[in-house]
Amino acid sequence: MIRRFSFFNLTSVTLGFAFLYLPIVLLVIYSFNESRLVTVWGGWSTKWYGELFRNEALMDAAWVTLRVALLSATVATILGTLAAIALVRFGRFRGRTLFSGMIYAPLVMPDVITGLSLLLLFVAMGFARGFWTILLAHITFSTCFVAIVVQSRLVTFDRTLEEAALDLGCPPLKTFFLITLPIILPGVVAGWMLAFTLSLDDLVIASFVTGPGATTLPMRIYSQVRLGVTPEINAVCTILIGIVTVGVIAASIITKRQEVERRRAERMAMATP
Repeated sequence: MIRRFSFFNLTSVTLGFAFLYLPIVLLVIYSFNESRLVTVWGGWSTKWYGELFRNEALMDAAWVTLRVALLSATVATILGTLAAIALVRFGRFRGRTLFSGMIYAPLVMPDVITGLSLLLLFVAMGFARGFWTILLAHITFSTCFVAIVVQSRLVTFDRTLEEAALDLGCPPLKTFFLITLPIILPGVVAGWMLAFTLSLDDLVIASFVTGPGATTLPMRIYSQVRLGVTPEINAVCTILIGIVTVGVIAASIITKRQEVERRRAERMAMATP
């Protein structure tokens, strides 16, 4: 039975998407505005992108944010993948409830509480706040998201493929890297992209654990917006939107190709007598 959109449903969906994406479209358009007044259109121009790259404060903040996002997403992906394997493969082990609770806690914990607790921890341990404390904080709240994504992939994993490799004499570690990891790689890549995006977006937690010389781009943008939106902010936000969009599209293409290759390999294996 084919369900058709009613006028009410179509209108609701249109208004919903407009509410979500129209402000982003306007931000991108006004990043090419000739006028310094962000609310007055003065013609098309790319001069604010040139001004952005000459703004040392914004560029330094962008470099800090990019380094933190890349490193935290990579470490969180490794830890989250290991945590997902432990939850799915190790069954009912002692301390599982506590372990899973610690993994999932950042999902429901308010950012203010997470940031404040990490701040108190770093102060108690005598850590100098700066780049490394931001990195540790981002790893802490990103790992749980990666664990959930990879865990959902492992739940549907066909373990007979691993058992066949082990029966043929392949060591467990080699089996993981040659069989398990390529199959769950789309989930791992999706987890990395999610952790990377969350790190780029974080403002609250980073504002608690930051220190001198380690201002992230969201913090810089927020501090400048309080004094008024400038065309450079529109330009840097447009670049961030472009980076995230390209990353999501690239991850989707890679994941789709790997899924097609996996299904093709399975069909070939089933066809082989």
